[in-house]
Amino acid sequence: MALSENNLLKYFFNSGAEVDPEGRFNLSRQTRARRLREIFSILRRHRFLSGFSPESFRAMLEDLGPSFVKIGQTLSTRSEILPKAYCDELAKLQMECDPLPFEQILFTLDDVYGERKGDIFDAIDPTPLGSASLAQVHKARLVTGDTVAVKIQRPGVKATMALDIDIMRIVARHASRFMKDTQMLDLRDVVEELWATFLEETDFAREAANLQEFALLNADVAFIECPKVYPEFCDEYVLVMEYIDGIPILDLVRLEAAGYDFEEIGEKILDNYASQILDHGFFHADPHPGNLLVRNGKIVYIDLGIMGRLSPRDRAGFGSIIQAVGLMSATELKDALLSFAIAKDNAAIDHTRFLADLDMLLGDYGACDVADIDIGQFLTDILLLTRSCRVTLPSSITSVSRGIVTLEGTIAPFIPNQNVVSIINAHIQRSKDPADELRATMEDLARALRSSSLGMVEAAQHSGEALKMLTRGQLKMNMEMLGSDAPLSHLATIINRLTIGIIIAGLFMGSSMVSLSGMEPRLLGVPVLAFFGYLGAAVLSVWVVVDICRRK
Repeated sequence: MALSENNLLKYFFNSGAEVDPEGRFNLSRQTRARRLREIFSILRRHRFLSGFSPESFRAMLEDLGPSFVKIGQTLSTRSEILPKAYCDELAKLQMECDPLPFEQILFTLDDVYGERKGDIFDAIDPTPLGSASLAQVHKARLVTGDTVAVKIQRPGVKATMALDIDIMRIVARHASRFMKDTQMLDLRDVVEELWATFLEETDFAREAANLQEFALLNADVAFIECPKVYPEFCDEYVLVMEYIDGIPILDLVRLEAAGYDFEEIGEKILDNYASQILDHGFFHADPHPGNLLVRNGKIVYIDLGIMGRLSPRDRAGFGSIIQAVGLMSATELKDALLSFAIAKDNAAIDHTRFLADLDMLLGDYGACDVADIDIGQFLTDILLLTRSCRVTLPSSITSVSRGIVTLEGTIAPFIPNQNVVSIINAHIQRSKDPADELRATMEDLARALRSSSLGMVEAAQHSGEALKMLTRGQLKMNMEMLGSDAPLSHLATIINRLTIGIIIAGLFMGSSMVSLSGMEPRLLGVPVLAFFGYLGAAVLSVWVVVDICRRK
């Protein structure tokens, strides 16, 4: 095992490793090598090559550190990737981690506030409210008398996570060489997205701004809220916000005892999430169970470290996709995906095949019962289709899809027989104003009529020019056959082999004629020119035979 480790370390660090451009996280060959040896040591301790149970898998991720805990938290809501037993065990990662000593928390606060700490806090509870892989939360009282929750980032966690992600970046870069172009995911893009998420989630000043913006956008929603933030006391490593005494979203026993209706909770969460995506364009990108509480009849988001944003164009495009899926219309879904795409090669897209594949996909899911539809697998299949057809969707669609899949896993106990897409589609229909819809339809009709009339005039003009060129013999036509690359490639291979066969025959016949002459000098009884002709024919013959066998 030690030999494998050394070879792997040499392979990584002799291949131009990435570095931290700003030098914030001390990413170097030495730190990478040290961290990789630590990872190998943990993997060996858990005997990962022998397989592992759900419990040992969770324990291994915990020992590997906060980056891998985050990956485990994401996997816990992805039932289409892991068996249910593993998802249930990884869900425990959403709850608690071993807490830091209170003295270390006080040292961090002293480092952030200095002498101001006594002017801000009147008391801090030494028992943590929660201890996660990234931060620890303590209940405290301000000198003003307000009860708050203080979120303190674990010392050194940012550097460790940066180092882990940098190692993942190197691994992804090498792995991408062996992945096909039609692969659904580019590992490098996944790691870069993980890096961007890391930078956002480990900056508590940005989370404070997110809390303020989320509260403003949802001020008129009676059943959604988030903690009040104290921005004057927040910085990159400490977040001070209102203390929320609520019921965890998955504590079904307490929710039932408090008289809450499960189905109402699930529908309200999902309806508001549709508003976040389609109306606000500012949505929670990681709505796992650990981020949701219920208090006084309201659903409270308590962790807004990872938020997604959608431009007006992206919001409209995603709404069109959801509507097309709700109508089970392959044509509308194709148009929505193409209009939503940021890059597409229309000349390379086989539109007939794309439409047929979408129709088959919708047919497969349309035949399922509502409770059996796996929205995660459905979105995965759509992304795979678009990628195989060279249609590049914006990164926001990945963020939205992941959020919806995570939320589906969160609210599954509340609305097990509901279809996520149908609820979002119902929200879209409710949010439409009939008068606005009629006005937009009339405007679209007017634009279509104007475009059609202009097109008819231009078509008549171009037809006249084409007929003149045809009568004068000046008309030329360029034609491209979609989907013809493979047949033409096979035809080119056949022609190449025939050409080489003719060359072989020519060399053989020419050499035979020269060998009958008395040409000097001679080699092995034949003229040198004939000898090299035979040799060239033999080499080319062997090459053709080997190529035929290799290509089968």
